[in-house]
Amino acid sequence: MNNYSSPVLPPATIGIIGGGQLGQMMALSAKAMGYKVGVLDPTDQAPAGQVADFQIVAAYDDLTALKRLAEKSDVLTYEFENVDQNALKQVENLTSIPQGIELLTITSHRLREKTFCRQHGLPVTPFASVQSMAGLETAIQKIGQPGLLKTVEGGYDGHGQFDINDQTDWNVIESEIDQTEWIYELKQNFVRELSVMVTRDGKDQVITFPVSENRHQHHILHTSIIPAQTTDAVKHKAQQIAINTAEALHLRGVLGIELFELPSGELMINELAPRPHNSGHYSIEACNISQFDAHIRSICGLAIPPIRQFEPAVMVNLLGDNLLAARADWPAHPEWHLHDYGKAEVRERRKMGHITVTGPSIEALLLSVSQFR
Repeated sequence: MNNYSSPVLPPATIGIIGGGQLGQMMALSAKAMGYKVGVLDPTDQAPAGQVADFQIVAAYDDLTALKRLAEKSDVLTYEFENVDQNALKQVENLTSIPQGIELLTITSHRLREKTFCRQHGLPVTPFASVQSMAGLETAIQKIGQPGLLKTVEGGYDGHGQFDINDQTDWNVIESEIDQTEWIYELKQNFVRELSVMVTRDGKDQVITFPVSENRHQHHILHTSIIPAQTTDAVKHKAQQIAINTAEALHLRGVLGIELFELPSGELMINELAPRPHNSGHYSIEACNISQFDAHIRSICGLAIPPIRQFEPAVMVNLLGDNLLAARADWPAHPEWHLHDYGKAEVRERRKMGHITVTGPSIEALLLSVSQFR
């Protein structure tokens, strides 16, 4: 790992494992700063590959390809958490991996992630490991119902997740429960979902972004409102949790922290994302430093100034055909900051782009993108 005795400066090369939209926006930030960018992704002309200096087209677990990327890069980073950790360990001696591998080990496995949080005094819902129907019954007796049964690895946007409200739900998962390891979590009655991006710069200063309020549809983030429409006390508490988490992880790069706000004002961590997060996209237009700028600065050992939000913002995801509608309507909405990820195939519920709007009135901003709600 880079100890930042001296920062990594342009025109050094930053290698990104993953070529999706997060990698694309990382690459755009890095290029604006003067860095060279390489990408590893199995899809030719992936979104990040379209704006990078080079793309290696290969599977993420292709060790030969990963070694090529590492050898050509001064710094290696990743845009998603399900990176092959064994392959990454084999290229540690070829390049700098400032985020390290332990961060992936923790955040790519829900049981390890929740256990880490609990061990470090970070608030999480009661949970238990489950590997059989008998284990699920024991977990329910210990924790209670309703709950959520989730695979410990993989799964996103609601995949690999089952609601457990009563015994009738057991029939749905009985045929699958022996296939993998699970975590059972007590479902919380929350009033809103929040998130906050946090990073640590080359001078070891922990820096947080404004708190976002997130609204989901079909388990997929749909709309983010920034700043969150909650109390200053709750926002301060969310940022303090983010600082505590970053310090516990010895964080480099940007970490996204999803939280539930309970009716009491108490907060609980839902998930950690070891990279920029969808709900932080607003920062490109609304802040002095975007989450992607912060990520690049952090992994290269540069200083990051305090984050300032210029004015309120709303971000809406464009899923599937919503991108086509947004393209068609864009001429009538000069206030839209439209981001089109350049994905080759439009698919239902696939993140194809996003729109950010900024201005003094949250109500007016929500109205501006109301056709996508």
